[in-house]
Amino acid sequence: MKITKVEAIYVRQPEVKYQCDSGQDALIVRVETDAGITGIGEVDSNPMAVKGAIEGPFSHTTAAGLAQVVVGEDPFETEKIWHKMYRANIYGGRRGAGLHAMSGIDIALWDIKGKALGLPVWKLLGGGFHQRMRCYASSLFGATPEKTGELARRYRDQGFTAVKFGWDPMGQDEKTDIALVREARRGLGDDADLMIDAGLVWDAKTAIQRARAFADYNIFWLEEPLRPDDYDGYRKLSEATHVRIAAGEEESNRQSFLDLMDRGRIDVVQVDLTRCGGFTEAMKIAALAWDRGLPVANHGFTTYINVTAALHWLASIPNALICEFVAEEETNLREFLTRQKLRAQDGYLAIPQEPGLGIDLDEEAIAKFRVA
Repeated sequence: MKITKVEAIYVRQPEVKYQCDSGQDALIVRVETDAGITGIGEVDSNPMAVKGAIEGPFSHTTAAGLAQVVVGEDPFETEKIWHKMYRANIYGGRRGAGLHAMSGIDIALWDIKGKALGLPVWKLLGGGFHQRMRCYASSLFGATPEKTGELARRYRDQGFTAVKFGWDPMGQDEKTDIALVREARRGLGDDADLMIDAGLVWDAKTAIQRARAFADYNIFWLEEPLRPDDYDGYRKLSEATHVRIAAGEEESNRQSFLDLMDRGRIDVVQVDLTRCGGFTEAMKIAALAWDRGLPVANHGFTTYINVTAALHWLASIPNALICEFVAEEETNLREFLTRQKLRAQDGYLAIPQEPGLGIDLDEEAIAKFRVA
């Protein structure tokens, strides 16, 4: 079997709001083979930058469009192809959008392998740790503390045992920050876990103050309170509070995660398969976290392709903690792009059992939302 085509498909809602919601558009990767088997992946990044990294022309041997690098290769040779892509794009691909582009292709290759063998990806990865994964309802904060409390009650009533709120209006002032967490806890009740995603808004001293204040509301973790590169700040914060500190969605490839774990001393390692290098690299990152006694969780605020890939990965590692599951109701692009729709049952998601990823594109929806 040989790869014959790699396509980067940009889809977008007719109206995109100015807010931190990466579920309003998406970059889908489709890889075709001469055996008639097609794999799909996804990249959560700057969509057009990734499209250029995949479909761009050859410039020179360390700056090449990734599609032409992998066409003609055997899709089963995922490790070899990963390193070939990395080397061929090393000027622009060691971090950021270039590495993200590799992620979408790698996910699609594992989908092809699973379909060819009639096995789910988690079984190819040697998994089987879970048949279902606990998930948390992931949402932006409400516009006010009171609206946040209403959302928390809604997610609790839907059966979620864990809920996360993040980003605006967190970071405006101390009073608002504390009120947002207080009302979230009030709406959620005492029995469910509450995660707070600060959205990169503070310096280390402020984050320490907020972590201590939020501890009164028994938060499960405090996520990304600092700039991604402030590893020393993360260390100061982690050492100053008993609240779990979670981060990692901004990182790409294992070297970045080593800095976050060893210098930053975080407590929960968050990995986005569509950014970190796909399954091939995510397995290595999870192993590095395991060696350090750290649990891992996925990051995914885009389509069901991302979440499905994460479920395969989480089922394949011993240190999986919980799965992110977007509960935003106004952002509905994900509801159209795939034939299968994921639904949580009593706060859990089932691990896919179908060959490959076990999720397929809705071609009519892709055509409808595709940007020319």
